[in-house]
Amino acid sequence: MAAIVTELRRAGIDAVEHDDGFTVHPGLPAPTRFATYDDHRMAMSLSLLGLRSPAIEIANPRCVAKTYPGFFRDLAKL
Repeated sequence: MAAIVTELRRAGIDAVEHDDGFTVHPGLPAPTRFATYDDHRMAMSLSLLGLRSPAIEIANPRCVAKTYPGFFRDLAKL
């Protein structure tokens, strides 16, 4: 949980970690290069912010290959 909250805050999104999860308050993300911590879930979830803000980058997009190699190709179709 700490990693996702850290990365959302890096983009200027108000996110708060709790013992059992986290809360994200609405906002438009600032241009950001997100760290993935070599975790495909981080890469895939944070890349969705790029649907609303074109200046979103994923630092290690190849980490999605372990579960969904075509993820970014499919995401581009959206």
